[in-house]
Amino acid sequence: MEPSDQAYTNEEQLIEDKFQELLNGYLNSNHRKKVEIIERAFKFAKEAHKGIRRRSGEPYILHPIAVARIVSQEIGLGSTSICAALLHDVVEDTEYTVEDIENHFGKKIASIVDGLTKISGGIFGDQASAQAENFRRLLLTMSEDIRVILIKMADRLHNMRTLGSMLPSKQYKIAGETLYIYAPLAHRLGLFAIKTELEDLAFKYEHPEAYNQIKQKIAETEESRQQIYNNFAKPIVAKLKELGFDFEMKARVKSIYSIWNKMESKHIPFEEVYDLYAVRIIFKCPNEADEKKECWTIYSVITDIYKLHPERTRDWVSRPKANGYKALHLTVMGPDGNWIEVQIRSEKMDEIAERGFAAHWKYKVGNSDEESELDIWLKTIKDILEHPEPNAIDFLDTIKLNLFSTEIFVFTPKGDLITLPKDATALDLAFTLHSDLGFHCIAAKVNHRLVPLSQKLHSGDQVEILTSKSQTPKEEWLNLVTTAKARSRLLAALRKDRRKIIAKGEAQLKEFLESNHIELNNELMTKILSNLGLQHRDDLLFKIGNEEITLNENIKKIIKGKSLNPFMRYLKLSFGNSNKNEQPKAPAPQQPTIDRKQTYILRDENGVKNYKVADCCCPIPGDDVLGYVEDDETVVVHKRECPVAMRLKSSFGPRLVSTRWEASEALSFPAKIEIQGIDRMGILNEITRVISNELMIDMRGLSIQANEGVFNGTVNIMVHDTRVVESLCNKLRKIKGVQKAARCKE
Repeated sequence: MEPSDQAYTNEEQLIEDKFQELLNGYLNSNHRKKVEIIERAFKFAKEAHKGIRRRSGEPYILHPIAVARIVSQEIGLGSTSICAALLHDVVEDTEYTVEDIENHFGKKIASIVDGLTKISGGIFGDQASAQAENFRRLLLTMSEDIRVILIKMADRLHNMRTLGSMLPSKQYKIAGETLYIYAPLAHRLGLFAIKTELEDLAFKYEHPEAYNQIKQKIAETEESRQQIYNNFAKPIVAKLKELGFDFEMKARVKSIYSIWNKMESKHIPFEEVYDLYAVRIIFKCPNEADEKKECWTIYSVITDIYKLHPERTRDWVSRPKANGYKALHLTVMGPDGNWIEVQIRSEKMDEIAERGFAAHWKYKVGNSDEESELDIWLKTIKDILEHPEPNAIDFLDTIKLNLFSTEIFVFTPKGDLITLPKDATALDLAFTLHSDLGFHCIAAKVNHRLVPLSQKLHSGDQVEILTSKSQTPKEEWLNLVTTAKARSRLLAALRKDRRKIIAKGEAQLKEFLESNHIELNNELMTKILSNLGLQHRDDLLFKIGNEEITLNENIKKIIKGKSLNPFMRYLKLSFGNSNKNEQPKAPAPQQPTIDRKQTYILRDENGVKNYKVADCCCPIPGDDVLGYVEDDETVVVHKRECPVAMRLKSSFGPRLVSTRWEASEALSFPAKIEIQGIDRMGILNEITRVISNELMIDMRGLSIQANEGVFNGTVNIMVHDTRVVESLCNKLRKIKGVQKAARCKE
């Protein structure tokens, strides 16, 4: 047998084995055994993708099989979803059509495959308009059949698991959009395990060194952690067994991404992350009506043994989260003096927590008249789609904020309970209850006290909305609302009144541009908006039509000059409908085209840099960075976790380039250190001595304020790389009285 024949046989065997693993997992599930249609879908997909390979070199069919396996075994869906997962790339990548899928597999599977095809290629395209349009399609399809987004989640998870074969610049783009949209979507859908893995994988590719360091430290501390857990668990286990509970108790370590987030936000080392793990108690409860009572019985057992933290009890049994999550959380002082969080769940609660909507759906059968918070959220999504934001980036950000928002619960005067995002105002509640209430709202009564529309609500508030027939929506209300529904309804109402003025402004702008022989395109519109401090095209046209902006020589200067708003240089691509006939600007002739596929070396030769440092995050050598290639082929360097870089990764993936600092001791970069501690005589002298004398660091500024025995301060320094900053912070923390010394993020 020829080597090539042998390789082909091995591949065929591998494909067959992987499919068999998928099938075995399905057969071990509780779903009806529709093996025949799954086998047909596999054969159809295998034939359709024949000869096609992934970037890693493996046969393409292995990807749909892997996605179907995640759908089946990690999310818990049945044969319809497995078939759709096996076929999810057929229409996009081969000659087959949705009609072909319908003829072979029926309308339902074809409908899901069609939904997946419409949102293919990731949520984000190269242009922001395509990005928003794809996202609208995703949400629209999701509100019609939730299985579309669940399969898309599985697809994204497998792509993240195999991201190692991609170019670094592609890795940043895919990891960036995963953190920006997919992880929050997984969170909102209750897919906790998938959300955690997506975050960890994105972090692994964005910050490989930090990821490996934390992973290693988790492994190193496992033995001591296990000992602490055993001491903590022993009396609880004994008491619960005595009471006849059938349960499992285990410790769950925080995800690597969560640990890093805590270290970054609190400016603490790994050793000071005390809530490194949570203890979970999962009990069997044959009678669902007893779940709540048994949760509180276990709670009582634990609080009889250990001291309770009074502010850290979370009752999501009485009032589940919007994604269906139910559990009782409490935090107690363990025998070693550390606070330990305990999560109490029934088996059903645990499955919903880990598998999200799929499990929620399964348990809801026979209870269909009960509307969950997740159903209400899906209705909200549909509502937003019917009143979409005209600006693409605003649309995405509105949805993004609504995905990850923390909920509060308020009551109407009749006692009905309403879920709202954190920081929602009285005006938000008015729109949530009914659009007409929102349009005519003049004030509110919170706990029987008169408050303005801007009043932020808190959990437990009882709120009455006061209205007047003469009240009409106001432009300034846009600054008072936080919910997507309120904003979209308000904009729709305001747009009705503004259309005539906007039409007038549009005619005036068109006439002005034509008389000056200027052609309007999306980039030019973005430049005008940024320089006038406006967000939307309609805002500009309204102000022109309302004679708040005069079209004169100043406008001509803006058109011909450079953008004044530094953030806009990262967002200069089209936010509206892109003009396909418009040619992109040619790079300046003296500037060579950057090869996006190669790692770009950041150099400084005789004071001339081949890059620009982004002033939003001020990276220095040693930081994990990426490059953004501007229109003139200039590379702007951002920290990978910078908020601006997050949007760039999500919106302008093709413009990203992998970068690496060229080692040089001769270069200096600005950095800022934040110091806090207990004030005492002579501490300032010690701080300056460590910085200037011991470490010989160039100090450019020092600001210290002391108040009632406590001091806060910042030090501006010039350094070669991050190692110098870390060394300085370690030295400063050793000074008596210094409690904290850490590099400022911005």
